[in-house]
Amino acid sequence: MNQTFVSLSVLASVAFCSVAIAADLEAAKRGETLYMQHQCYSCHGTQGQGGERNAGPKIFPNPTPYVAFELQMRTPRNLMPRYPVQNINDVQLKDLYAYVENMKPSSGSSQIPLLNQAMR
Repeated sequence: MNQTFVSLSVLASVAFCSVAIAADLEAAKRGETLYMQHQCYSCHGTQGQGGERNAGPKIFPNPTPYVAFELQMRTPRNLMPRYPVQNINDVQLKDLYAYVENMKPSSGSSQIPLLNQAMR
C-alpha cells in the first residue's frame, strides 16, 4: 500500500514536470516570435550574444533576474526603447523572458562543416 502511494506520487510528479516543461517551451516559442517581431535581435544578437559595435548588451547566457528584466523593459536605461504594457503586455513579457532564458548558444566553429573543412 505504502509503496503504491510512493509510486503514484512519483508518477504524478513526473507528469506535472512534463506539463510544466511543455508550458515553458510553448512560452519560449511565443517569446521567440516576440523577440523577432520587436527586432530585439538587432541590438542583442540572434543568440543573445550582444550587438555589433556595442549596440546592445549580451543577454545570454546568464540573463538578469526577471524583476530586473521587467524594469529594463518598462523603464530602460541608456538607448534601449521603452516597451510599455500597451506594446508588450505582462504575459508577453514573461514569454519573452522564457525565450531569453532558454536561448541556445551558437555552435562553435568546429561544429560548422564548412568552417571545419576550411581549418584543415
